[in-house]
Amino acid sequence: MMNKNQKNKRSLDNDTGKTKESLSGISRRDLLRSSMVGAVGIASGSGALAINHANEADISNDNPGHPHDPELMGMDGDVDLSVFDATAFLKDFDYGKVSDLPGGQTQREYQITAIDRKIEVAPGVYFDAWTYNGTVPGPTIRCTEGDLLKINFTNAGSHPHTIHFHGIHAADMDGVFEVIAPGESFIYEFDAKPVGIHLYHCHAIPLKRHIHKGLYGAFIVDPKESRPEANEMVMMMNGFDTNFDGENEIYAVNTVGFHYQKHPIDIQEGDLVRIYLMNMTEFDPINSFHLHGNFFRLYRTGTNSEHYELTDTVMLCQGERAIIEFTYDLPGKYMFHAHQSEFAELGWMGIFNVNPITIT
Repeated sequence: MMNKNQKNKRSLDNDTGKTKESLSGISRRDLLRSSMVGAVGIASGSGALAINHANEADISNDNPGHPHDPELMGMDGDVDLSVFDATAFLKDFDYGKVSDLPGGQTQREYQITAIDRKIEVAPGVYFDAWTYNGTVPGPTIRCTEGDLLKINFTNAGSHPHTIHFHGIHAADMDGVFEVIAPGESFIYEFDAKPVGIHLYHCHAIPLKRHIHKGLYGAFIVDPKESRPEANEMVMMMNGFDTNFDGENEIYAVNTVGFHYQKHPIDIQEGDLVRIYLMNMTEFDPINSFHLHGNFFRLYRTGTNSEHYELTDTVMLCQGERAIIEFTYDLPGKYMFHAHQSEFAELGWMGIFNVNPITIT
């Protein structure tokens, strides 16, 4: 007799809006159990998760033989890093094609294309995404306050899309009413302001589907006077509903569950680290970031460099963002993760590898 987790279940297809059969019926709870033993695969190429329950008895906290090393949590194998490398994405800033206008203003021109693409969100786990330039998140657009931005947008996808930028601009550049049909193009043009860490995302209806499918990215406006030199990186908190049940089965920063646990982020003892942190998670009202063994300076939205909070945990709703800065004075491995424990155990956790100062 099949148990409730083995039965096929009916759920809503994100593309068609029609009811479809989930090939595995895998729940978040199944994935939580599997993440403890690293036994995750795929079912029939559907992108749904298939769990090996052979060692389920071994994951009980009452079993003294079960390893509790956090580095052993996660999923066997790795995603195809040649397609999307979340480590490289941390520092992949798109400054656009730069030119000087007659009045002395700097123009930055960007090319963004909406593309339907299957992406790998965990080893062997695929998600039918709608993307900007083929990745989730889309490219990190970076500029300086006062620059004239020209974004050439082409919709090569199968659904109408837009780009809505968080920031200050004219109504006809807002990415809400000028919906771009498949095969059509549009040019967004506005001055970059205010300073800070912002977002861009599709604002076509239904908004929930367009955001959850992956149409979002980071938008950084640097001050004219540069911030202090730092080891900078972008982290977009997100999640993925792989079986169309209205709940995320995978949580991550920068899309790939457990990536920064398997591939710790190297930083240097004593160096200033600056993270542009954003939340675009759908289906959950908040997400969070917690740093181990340290506190960070929290600059909400990054618009004011004088006012900050000193904390080790921050909660962000969807669309909220912040700049966080910290320095480690002691070498070693330090975790960072969502402080919703379920999110962490479903992929949203990582490690900073703080390398000691070497004296030559």
